Amino acid sequence: MRPFGITLAAREHTINGFRATQWHIADLTPERGGDATLWLQLTMTERAAYRFNLSSGNPRLFVRAGFTGGPASAAAITASQDVAAAWMDGEQQVLEAPMPLAIQVWIEAYLARHGEAPVEERRKKRKGAGRAREAQP
Repeated sequence: MRPFGITLAAREHTINGFRATQWHIADLTPERGGDATLWLQLTMTERAAYRFNLSSGNPRLFVRAGFTGGPASAAAITASQDVAAAWMDGEQQVLEAPMPLAIQVWIEAYLARHGEAPVEERRKKRKGAGRAREAQP
C-alpha cells in the first residue's frame, strides 16, 4: 500500500447561461498530506488492468470523489480502469490524474514479483448459440 496526499478544487463554468461546477485534482503527491490521504492498494485480481494502464501512452490514477452532481470528497484511489469504470456505473464521480513515474515503477515491480495476469481467451460461440430455436411444425 502507498499513501497519496490529495487536494481537490472546483472550477466554475458557464455553459449556455447555466453555471456548472467541475471538480479536478489540484494536487496529488505520493505521500501523506493535502486535504485527504488515500491509500493505493494493489490486488492480484486487477493485474491485467494495471498492465493495460501502464501500457497506455499516458498511465493514470483514478480517484472516487463522491456522487455525481454533489460536492467532491476524495474517498478512494485506484490504478485500475476497470475499478474506475465500476465506480462510474454506480453514479460515482471519478477524477483522474497522471500517474507519477515512481508509482509506475512500483506497479511494474509488483507485476514482476506476482506475475502477469493470465490471458483469458474467449471461446467462439457455436453458430446460432444463444438464440431461441424456432419450433418445428
